[in-house]
Amino acid sequence: MVKTVQPGQVWRNDASGSNFLVTKVYSEVFSQYAMLRPANVGAPSADTIRIKVTKLEQGMTLPGYTFTQEAQEF
Repeated sequence: MVKTVQPGQVWRNDASGSNFLVTKVYSEVFSQYAMLRPANVGAPSADTIRIKVTKLEQGMTLPGYTFTQEAQEF
């Protein structure tokens, strides 16, 4: 859980254990989305993944992903 989802953050996919880098965050009407790209050597040629940001009282999260830099405050 973070205060805001921002480009440059790394999130781990809960199912695969793979790390993903947030490359872009944008809003559409009443929703916010994050674009993720695998954080590995093949990242430049990999497809991006679009995830809807979930907003809670405690902050924001990406469903199915865990923030990997918990000590980082925003």
